[in-house]
Amino acid sequence: MTISLCDAGKRFNREWIFRHFTYTFEEGHSYAITGPNGSGKSTLLQAIGGSMHINEGRIEYRILNKELKNEEIYSHVSLCAPYLEVVEEMTLNEFLEFHSGFKPFLAGLTIDKIISILGLEKAANKQIRYYSSGMKQRVKLAQCIFSDTAIVLLDEPCTNLDATGISLYHQLIQEYCQDRLVIVSSNDEVEYKFCREKINVAEYKS
Repeated sequence: MTISLCDAGKRFNREWIFRHFTYTFEEGHSYAITGPNGSGKSTLLQAIGGSMHINEGRIEYRILNKELKNEEIYSHVSLCAPYLEVVEEMTLNEFLEFHSGFKPFLAGLTIDKIISILGLEKAANKQIRYYSSGMKQRVKLAQCIFSDTAIVLLDEPCTNLDATGISLYHQLIQEYCQDRLVIVSSNDEVEYKFCREKINVAEYKS
């Protein structure tokens, strides 16, 4: 799968967040969107994922040289971001079952196996609202990385993770994302050190 942006731009009111952005992202490759706080990293990531409208230019999604319709994009993209919430009234078991109804998990993964990989077996039947911030971030990573999607978008993926959680994050990338299109939005090299290509969004201002 490929995502191609041609002369893409996004503005809020009169301020351009990025402009004249032309780039092609390819499956099997990993990319980092970098830049200082407030530079537009998250905005660009959301535009790439199809969840935010751009004001100029074009974004094209293709599988096997066939262009996808806008309504088809959702099923191919998964996202982990600090501003996305999980359903805290559910237990982890319930949430993963609920999520799998929208996006099935990768082949060979059961809910029990996912919970074991996360190291959250003892909290599997506890409501997520009682989880620590680091535990919640593990759940967000799980619903993103374990979903059977070609595109994995990660916005500040190590937010609230301790050293063990960061190690788990890199393990998940290594084991489950090698053949997928991975884009990380971050200004922390720990989160994107595996990425082969880097894009500084600050270079795409009007």
